[in-house]
Amino acid sequence: MGDFLNLDNGFLDQLNRKIEENFAREEFGVSELAEAMNMSRSNLLRKVKKATNLSVSQLINQTRLQRGMELLRTTSLNVSEVSHQVGFNSTSYFIKCFREHFGYPPGEVGKRPLEEAFTPIPEPDKETEKRSPALLISLAVLLLALAGLATWLWPAAGEKPIESEKSILVLPFKNDSSDSSNVYLINGLMEATLNNLQKIKNLRVLSRTSAEKYRNSSKSIPEIAEELNVNYLVEGSGQKMGDKIVLNIQLVDGSTDRHLWSKQYRREAGDIFTLQQEISKDIVAEIQVFISPEEKQRIEKIPTNNPEAYDLFLQGVGLLISGNDTNLEKSLEYFQQAIDLDPTFAHAYACSAMAYYFLDYFRTDKQYLDELGSSSDKAILYDPKLGESLTAKAMYYMHKKEYTEALPYLEKGLEYNPNSTQILGLLADYYNNYMPNTGKYLEYALKGLRLDAGSEDSVSASYFYLRLGNALVQAGFVDKSLEYLDKSLEVNPANLFSHYVRAFVLHAHDKDLRKTRELLKVEFEKDTNRFDILQDLGKVSYYLREYEDAYQYYERFIRLRERLGLDVYTHEHMIIGIVYDKVGQEQKGKEFIESYREFFKDNQTVYRDLALGMYHFYKGEEAKGMDYLRQFSKEDNIQFWVILFLPMDPILDNIKGNPEFKEIMDEIESRFWRNNQKIREKLEEEGIW
Repeated sequence: MGDFLNLDNGFLDQLNRKIEENFAREEFGVSELAEAMNMSRSNLLRKVKKATNLSVSQLINQTRLQRGMELLRTTSLNVSEVSHQVGFNSTSYFIKCFREHFGYPPGEVGKRPLEEAFTPIPEPDKETEKRSPALLISLAVLLLALAGLATWLWPAAGEKPIESEKSILVLPFKNDSSDSSNVYLINGLMEATLNNLQKIKNLRVLSRTSAEKYRNSSKSIPEIAEELNVNYLVEGSGQKMGDKIVLNIQLVDGSTDRHLWSKQYRREAGDIFTLQQEISKDIVAEIQVFISPEEKQRIEKIPTNNPEAYDLFLQGVGLLISGNDTNLEKSLEYFQQAIDLDPTFAHAYACSAMAYYFLDYFRTDKQYLDELGSSSDKAILYDPKLGESLTAKAMYYMHKKEYTEALPYLEKGLEYNPNSTQILGLLADYYNNYMPNTGKYLEYALKGLRLDAGSEDSVSASYFYLRLGNALVQAGFVDKSLEYLDKSLEVNPANLFSHYVRAFVLHAHDKDLRKTRELLKVEFEKDTNRFDILQDLGKVSYYLREYEDAYQYYERFIRLRERLGLDVYTHEHMIIGIVYDKVGQEQKGKEFIESYREFFKDNQTVYRDLALGMYHFYKGEEAKGMDYLRQFSKEDNIQFWVILFLPMDPILDNIKGNPEFKEIMDEIESRFWRNNQKIREKLEEEGIW
């Protein structure tokens, strides 16, 4: 028994040493600690929880606070210096956490008796939390030792064993026939198998784009499985012979390449839906994944009673997936033919709506809004529980810029199709571009990447890494952001947007605006139609108080925006207006500033109060500005760019010394870092960090 106690003490001592060695690294968290301990992330989470009744994040945070207390007690370092030494990026957030943990601010440490100084504040009805982390860990170790070694080896009676996540990749099916006209049918069967499995919440199903990278790959099954971190792979091949479909399906263990199950299906072409359901049912039974009655019902639903209509639909889907305007327009012809044969074919209506949406996506003048609306309405009418119907309706509202109306359809669509990378991507973009929420943006970007883990030569994977890198920096995870932006560029060095975002993320490290501007200039020279970079060059010059340079960039930006007929960056009109005013164009500057006020007057995002506060500060109406800024300080999920760039805005030069202003800014920053910690803990608890 003593050996066991020493073994566990050794683990906890090593754990604490690794945390202490990395105090100064603000980004050091669960993944980094697991790597330092040479453990899997899931094993670390379980073992720490069992030993301390704390999450790993809580343990790291409390250990940092204890070290902070020691430094305040035994050194001459001030609060700001201590906060940075123990890994808190924000002094105000350190003060807040310290007060919550110990019951008083760090500035009072020297005034407290020694025995009181190291005692965390107790919480009602939580006896174990009345002790310091060190005491809690020791007590947990002792209890574990008394309980015996068996508690580490198997769960207690009545306790459900922890089940590892089950994941699957459906590889592209092969056409066994020399007749290439059969390809759409074989691809359609693969797509249907994938779609059915994607409806199962308890199964991680990787996306079509993840699988497509391996269509002609020479990599082995274990290599693919390791690259994508997936348990099972489905292989398939088949052909159509007259009115019969012959399909061979195999289920393979990813780590060993062992064939767990295989079956040949011979069905009449008219029995294609029974065939699809049977394949999904057999796979689910073999891997023993739980499927709810609702999921089973959705999988067994027949999309149409007309086999000919379904055949036309599959041909349309193949073209829709291929993309480009020509294929999208051709797909609409097939969908319409399918609808003519079955006017209640919801999936065909939904895919028609998607084709209209993508045809209009990059156009300034939208041409297909009515068609998109009509098709999505029919899809919802004939099958309101089809994930694609709900996605189509959400696309319609996003097309109309009625973003709040789109959200319920996206959320319900994800409920019906929890493995849909399309819906996850739309939700990530929704919370980035339309109704900004850093926590949600990061959550959906991470979930999307877990399902679309493309191979290392994938252009699409580069954009998934870019999206995640952007989401990470907006939530304040700067080093993690750089890691994924570098991955994005490693996969696809030509990804101009990754270079663009990276220029700003680097500023969070070195705080060198001139370097940021030079990096943006390099990116702009690669594509002089990048109006987004032009306006950022203007903005950076504005922050540098170099108004003539800012004016030159904004002039080019406005001319390009007008030439392209775009209605974008109205939220930047305050800065543009000030720049015009600074160079002597007062009237034009005033017009920009007033259009900014009009834009935000009825704006529903979390930035409305900040924007209106800045307007009143500019007008010299300090009291009104403070009221709006104070209201904004109550908002969660704001972007890191606010923390980074707001303090350097010239509008605020005259009030930076105001104590009330300082207090509000401290609260904004503290709230941001508190939310940063909450986001991290939530993602860790859900197993997606």
